Amino acid sequence: MLEHELLKLSVKDFTEQKQGLTYLSWAHAWAYALKADPSANFHVHTFDGKPYMNVNDTGMVWVGVTMGGNTRTCWLPIMDHRNKAITEPDAFQVNTAIMRCLTKCLGMFGLGLNIYAGEDLPLEFDDEEKAEKPKAEKKEEPKAEKPKTSEADKERLVLLANTLIEYLSIQRTEADLKSYWKSNQELIDEIKAKLPDLFEIVRTKFSEAKEKALGKENN
Repeated sequence: MLEHELLKLSVKDFTEQKQGLTYLSWAHAWAYALKADPSANFHVHTFDGKPYMNVNDTGMVWVGVTMGGNTRTCWLPIMDHRNKAITEPDAFQVNTAIMRCLTKCLGMFGLGLNIYAGEDLPLEFDDEEKAEKPKAEKKEEPKAEKPKTSEADKERLVLLANTLIEYLSIQRTEADLKSYWKSNQELIDEIKAKLPDLFEIVRTKFSEAKEKALGKENN
């Protein structure tokens, strides 16, 4: 069964540590899902035209994933970096919660399920909190020769870039696109560093989507 195969997969090479917790980014999680089932898809539930349910002025997002002929649904509060529910969330916070929920829903199929023993995806501290901690003085180190990108890494980045481009269609406004870019900044930076030509394609697609969104907003 699909779940048995996903449970066997090790995602440790694509997890990161933040605030003492382990998380798997949505882009890598979705890439694993597409490899397991190329027909996999997900759906964001809407409530009165909004992609989240209002709960006492806070929000709860709901995401359904269909893989291997089965559909599972997961829900997640829209939270800040302290994992506290946010009152009147903005577009960026909603988008971040949706992608967190997608990753968590994939865990319901067995993908990276072990990392949820301590919950998922804590956000970065805001600038004010970062300023409270003095930064250690960095010592200059000799620059190492830039390693070559392996074929496996190229294949992975191409798949992730195609996934980014595919889901541009659900970003309906300029604000949505900015939020989408920002929430995937780490992946985009990696593509830029390792595959500059591919990065230009991604950037062009984002620009085209932005022009299309602005045209709709002006009509």
